[in-house]
Amino acid sequence: MGARIVTYNRLTGSREELARDIQRESGATLVPPFDHPKIMAGQGTAGMELLEEAGALDALVTPLGGGGLLSGCATIAKAMQPGIRVFGVEPETANDGFLSVAAGRLVEVPHPETIADGLRTPRLGEQTFPVIQKLVEQVVLVSDDELRATAKFLLLRMKILVEPSGAAAAAAVLFGKLPKGIGRVGVVLSGGNVDFEELAKW
Repeated sequence: MGARIVTYNRLTGSREELARDIQRESGATLVPPFDHPKIMAGQGTAGMELLEEAGALDALVTPLGGGGLLSGCATIAKAMQPGIRVFGVEPETANDGFLSVAAGRLVEVPHPETIADGLRTPRLGEQTFPVIQKLVEQVVLVSDDELRATAKFLLLRMKILVEPSGAAAAAAVLFGKLPKGIGRVGVVLSGGNVDFEELAKW
C-alpha cells in the first residue's frame, strides 16, 4: 500500500528516537502507541463496550504494557461504575508497571524478555502512569508459562486466537492472581498477532 517499513534492533536502538528522526525528515505525524490522551481514550472504548454488553461487574482486568489500554479502560470503567475494581496484568519479566506502582515513580526495565512481545515496553508512559496510580487497585504478574497455557486454553476451549500479550488478563484470572472474593470479572482480551510456529509449540 506504499508504506515504508523501517526496522531496528530493539536491544541497541530506540524506536522513539527513530520515529522522531523520520518525523523530522518527512514531516509525518507521529501517532504514539500509548502515551497520548486520545490514544488512551480510544483504547478505553474496549472497556466501555465490555461494560455495556456485560452490565455490572465487580472487577475489570486488562493487560499492561505502556498503559494506554489500562488507563483508558480504568477511566471509562470508573466513570460508568464507580465501585468497580480495576487490575492490570504484566509478565513477571516485564514488570515495570508493578515496580513503578510500588515505588510511586516511573521505574524502567530495559529490554524485558517475555513471549508477550506487546508488553515489552521498558516503562509506563508519562501520561498513563498517573491515571494508573489513581484508578488501578493493583498490578499483578503472570509467568510466560501461564501465558502459554492461557493462550492454548482460549484457542482450544473458547476457539479464540489470542496472542500472549492479549491473554495476560485471562491468565491472571485462570491462575488465581486476583484477590479473593471478587464475583463477576470482565477480562479484556487484546490482540491476535501470533507467530504460527510459536503457536504450534504451545
